[in-house]
Amino acid sequence: QVQLVESGGGLVQAGGSLRLSCAASGRTFSRDVMAWFRQAPEKEREFVAAIIWTFGGISYADFVKGRFTISRDVAKRTVYLQMNSLKADDTAVYYCAADPKGIISAPTYNYWGQGTQVTVSS
Repeated sequence: QVQLVESGGGLVQAGGSLRLSCAASGRTFSRDVMAWFRQAPEKEREFVAAIIWTFGGISYADFVKGRFTISRDVAKRTVYLQMNSLKADDTAVYYCAADPKGIISAPTYNYWGQGTQVTVSS
């Protein structure tokens, strides 16, 4: 079994920064991609960023390019999401996910964390 545990959410003012972490444990993934999604109230879960575990290839949603950075620590089996220049629209529950069939398609991910709340005050 695989467990994903997120941390690092919180309350921040607009323009501020947060760093989210997601630690993976358990067996290795069949498809070595880890990603961040987010879900705001009354909205669908949306793709934020993904990283390919082995060689570090990265994909971002257009709305976070230049503001968010995804990275990984292979030894710690941890993926990070550095979020800068945060906006009120970034307020959401952020989820870590792993082992997908399609990188930006939430339903194809096999494993999910419990989520961490990010609230950006304007």
